[in-house]
Amino acid sequence: MLLSIGFAMMLGPELLGPGRLLDLLRPAAGDHPLDRLLFEWRLPRVLTAFVVGGLLGAAGAIFQGIFRNPLADPFLIGTAPGAALGATLALLVPGLALFQAVSPLLLLPILSFVGAFGATLAVLLLARIAQVRDTAGLLLAGVAMAAFLGALRSYLMLALADETISLQVVLSWTLGGIQTPFWRELGYIALASLLLLVFARRLAHGLDVLGLGDDVARNMGLPVERFVVVATLLASALVALAVTWGGTIGFVGLIVPHLVRWTLGPRHGPLILASALVGGILLALLDGLARSLLPPAEIPLGLLTALIGAPFFMLILARRSRQ
Repeated sequence: MLLSIGFAMMLGPELLGPGRLLDLLRPAAGDHPLDRLLFEWRLPRVLTAFVVGGLLGAAGAIFQGIFRNPLADPFLIGTAPGAALGATLALLVPGLALFQAVSPLLLLPILSFVGAFGATLAVLLLARIAQVRDTAGLLLAGVAMAAFLGALRSYLMLALADETISLQVVLSWTLGGIQTPFWRELGYIALASLLLLVFARRLAHGLDVLGLGDDVARNMGLPVERFVVVATLLASALVALAVTWGGTIGFVGLIVPHLVRWTLGPRHGPLILASALVGGILLALLDGLARSLLPPAEIPLGLLTALIGAPFFMLILARRSRQ
């Protein structure tokens, strides 16, 4: 973890070698402009990317456990698009923008959470109304919901944006991009993420039991319906916090749990925590590449994850077809 953070700090519009980075981190280098850049911008950004990746990795492991399908991903099942729609409303609706001026730290996370949880719950309810019982059908319902929410978000951007609101800010959520917080904000994000991961770890036994099937899980004493709602609520909170500071970054929640599962096995206890760690490492490094490949421009992070995730998704489909 520390190596990945150190390597990510070397990446950026101005690349730093290991020796140069260590020189700038020495206390005597405190007045150097690059030293201030490292501590006031680059380090908070790297740590935020790590946290966002960790949240997406853990959320992916939980959703794959809830849906009992390794193809479940917060982006594919509509959770992340729902959170992005909530963030769009927070930025574009005038009345909400006024509320944001009063409480800027709360409006985006709250509406992102409402969007994420509402979208996921809607997928589960619609699938139940349509009597869709297999997980493949649930995933298709999620894909349809994601497309609907994406279209609704695009319409709102066209209808509500004016000269007082920059669409660039909204587009950063659409394409994915890590927001750089102040140190105090980063402390709040880290604390909230840690609490969510502690609660997520407590879902592990229930997810293991749920994987045996609804009837077996009920016979083992698990209240299936209530557990699914609670797990969805918590996973949506993880995604909402990630979207608030990273936008809609796809495929991390799909790739990372797979890689960890291939190494550690399917038990959700180690799977959730290791997915959080690997997701953080992966996104910190990818964010560093996004800042380094086309300086001074920055590649949207969601594009990089899509370039890696789409071939990986096809690899998973091919493996499942052979099985």
